[in-house]
Amino acid sequence: MSAATLVLTDSATMLRRNLLHFKRYPAMAFSMIVMPSILLVVFRFVFGGALEKSSGGNYVDYVVPGMLLLVPAYLTAGVAVSVATDTSKGIVNRFRTMAIAPSSMLTGHVIGAMIQAVLGVGFMMAVGFAIGWRPSGDVVDWLAVFGLVIFFSLALSWLAVGMGLVAPNPESASNLPFPILMLPFFGSGLVATDTMPLGLRQFAEYQPFTPLTETVRGLLMGTPIGNSGIIALAWCAGIAIVGYAWSTSVFRKQSN
Repeated sequence: MSAATLVLTDSATMLRRNLLHFKRYPAMAFSMIVMPSILLVVFRFVFGGALEKSSGGNYVDYVVPGMLLLVPAYLTAGVAVSVATDTSKGIVNRFRTMAIAPSSMLTGHVIGAMIQAVLGVGFMMAVGFAIGWRPSGDVVDWLAVFGLVIFFSLALSWLAVGMGLVAPNPESASNLPFPILMLPFFGSGLVATDTMPLGLRQFAEYQPFTPLTETVRGLLMGTPIGNSGIIALAWCAGIAIVGYAWSTSVFRKQSN
């Protein structure tokens, strides 16, 4: 068996292990997948009337594309906790003594998070349709949105893996992704950035969730994208590279 085949086989085994854990802990599935959709319903029916003016039209059509990005953001906490749990329980040390690819455990967590992100985004889209969301994108636009969300989930998952590796315990790991969880609320996902005070508006315009939101909204709702697509891809690539380099570096150091 070649080295590449061994890595793929081991990663598939670790992915299956990760998905079994996800199945056995429905509370985590609820918090990572269902909770963002609950927030969507809250913003649609509780705050939607007050925020209608900032959207320039139907608020549900404005807010759903931005809320879709809550799913990969929320998944970072689950990935960090899962990795920290493996590390604190010593299962990682046991894996290191076995004839498996060292990186397969990390890859299994990342791919598992990407699958969960697709499920979460699909669930939120279904909820969006149920509460009146009516996108206008074609098949290519939808594929582009899913591709962008998966790429973003990949990037954030590698960053979350690093957080889980450096956290001393699962409790600490659950707190480290908090800034990422808050970023969607300080972007253009819920309200237009031009309604914000100057300092906050500048922060919102230059953080990753705003170009991602504008790209998803433009693809699904037909609004102008401008250079947001390129900026969004650059953010995803940058976060993925930093997260992967950090995670693998920490993992190698801990194995020595």
